Amino acid sequence: MAKKDEGPKALAQNRKASHDYFVEDTFEAGIVLTGTEIKSVRQGKANLQDSFARISNGEAWLINMHISPFEQGNRFNVDPTRTRKLLLHKSEIMKLLGQTKEKGYSLIPLKLYVRNGYCKVLLGLAKGKKNYDKRESIAKRDAQRDMQRALREKQKY
Repeated sequence: MAKKDEGPKALAQNRKASHDYFVEDTFEAGIVLTGTEIKSVRQGKANLQDSFARISNGEAWLINMHISPFEQGNRFNVDPTRTRKLLLHKSEIMKLLGQTKEKGYSLIPLKLYVRNGYCKVLLGLAKGKKNYDKRESIAKRDAQRDMQRALREKQKY
């Protein structure tokens, strides 16, 4: 059985995003990092939880993403949670700006990966879930898991 190619390997993932938000659209953006930051990211020392993107002055910014300082970075290390610029086309920024102005929509990073030597972040245009939506998602996931388990048991016999 051949394995599906799902694109580049994620160096950091925001697993809680699918639990807390309905992700309606995704955008790939480059991210401006220093030399020690990219080395740290390649080692898998990045954390996307509690981070979000904001558009201000016609530019996209990633706020509150934590990248641990590089061990051999000495004086070249920067603040781990500094605001980082995202690289998007102007038309994409304008489109995102219009969509995030709507009530309840926000930009959240879903995945951080390296493609063709450049660090990329997958941004999701998301709307927050209410508590009853979260419970419903959990119930659907449990029901799906039970069905899969029953099918596997049936195939054994």
